[in-house]
Amino acid sequence: MKDYYQILGLKKGASKDEVKKAFRKLAAQYHPDKKTGDEAKYKELTEAYAVLGDDKKKAEYDSYGHAFNGGAGAGAQGSGGFSWADFAGQGGFNSQQGFEFDLGDIFENFGFGGGRQQRPARGRDVSIEINLPFKDAVFGTTRKILITKNSLCTECTGSGAKKGSEVVSCTTCAGHGKIRESRQSIMGNFTTVRECNICLGKGQVPKERCPHCAGSGVRRAQEEIEVRVPAGIENGEVIRMTGRGEAMPGGQPGDLYIKVGVESHRTIKRDGNTLVSNLSVKLSDALLGNSYEVETLDGLVEVKVPAGITHGELIRVKDKGVPSERGRGDFVIKVSVAIPKKLSKKAEQLVQSLREEGI
Repeated sequence: MKDYYQILGLKKGASKDEVKKAFRKLAAQYHPDKKTGDEAKYKELTEAYAVLGDDKKKAEYDSYGHAFNGGAGAGAQGSGGFSWADFAGQGGFNSQQGFEFDLGDIFENFGFGGGRQQRPARGRDVSIEINLPFKDAVFGTTRKILITKNSLCTECTGSGAKKGSEVVSCTTCAGHGKIRESRQSIMGNFTTVRECNICLGKGQVPKERCPHCAGSGVRRAQEEIEVRVPAGIENGEVIRMTGRGEAMPGGQPGDLYIKVGVESHRTIKRDGNTLVSNLSVKLSDALLGNSYEVETLDGLVEVKVPAGITHGELIRVKDKGVPSERGRGDFVIKVSVAIPKKLSKKAEQLVQSLREEGI
């Protein structure tokens, strides 16, 4: 079993700062890229530091000692810890210059969302809202909307160059497409590499800029977009149009999100793929039956009210509801029997006759 304090040349219970200083000194001595390097020793050092340099793991190790198993393999790639050998692989270690690495490559190797190739520059998403009549939401429609956003310059097609202009080397990054920046840290001098924000990593820029977009490749302008609203869309649903958001020079455009509001109908309501309406029938028609015209989204439909129908019963008309992949839903009519508040003398006599008949 390994004694991580002994590997770093420390006494048990050494502070976090002491652990950092010891590791920094020994890592510089035994790094494989140096003449005095020892790969096996270096791996032991990184494994020890992965445990003692972490407050939680250090506390567990101090409590359980050699029974602690949280640091096993901590210095190996693919484990839960880390290894400075990963950094060395990106550019190496120099005793005078310190570590040099590309941040995008480091994050890609450690699984932090991938490098630049996996996460290219992307324009902003755009969100808008539209309102639709009830019928358009049920059957679907096409709407044209006018929005103002950053779009690719139509004059230079996003290149940022004046027509006919030649391409020259970027002076900011000396044509490399990358910029190196150095800084001091507790581990020494680190040099990070990032993409040049002037040439966007290309290493070249146009000699003359496009006068319409000032060389940016994008312009803020109005754009008319045709939106296809699918049949059966519900209130509050969102339509996503990929690539119709704001443009990004040298990158991918964002997306356009359209939130749909559906206006209510005067007589018809929606319940999933079923459309529901109310129908008030006279008492005599409820007793004897009759035909009524009912308003649907397809127009007026004649509905037969059967004799003896009761208040609250439903009449179902097939294939007059909301369209879907499985076909259209139904149109349901909820019947209410209208009871007159006042009766004529003749009507009272007739009702009295019904009472005497036991009806």
